[in-house]
Amino acid sequence: MAQTTLDLPQGTLDLLILKTLALAPQHGWAISERIQQISSEVLRIKQGSLYPALQRLERRGWIQGKWGASESNRRAKFYGLTRSGRKQLAAEESAWRRLTAAVGQVLAAAKG
Repeated sequence: MAQTTLDLPQGTLDLLILKTLALAPQHGWAISERIQQISSEVLRIKQGSLYPALQRLERRGWIQGKWGASESNRRAKFYGLTRSGRKQLAAEESAWRRLTAAVGQVLAAAKG
């Protein structure tokens, strides 16, 4: 059975990026690959969406970028969570769990 990719609801990409960076700083391509890997290839983040999101999160002060060398010894910008980014991640995770629980309740009630 072939798996298809899904379009992300508005704001979900920010949450996924923050969660991915919660463990360790990573460069953009690695963030994208990690999300794809963890989601069993269902979520594929295009560069045209990823890099504007990283810039937006950096402007908001939730992540901070520093230049360094990637695994292949290429120059890459590594992003890490800031203190306010960790707070934002906790808030967004909580909101996401409430939202998905509420949607699940409506879908379960709508069966009958």
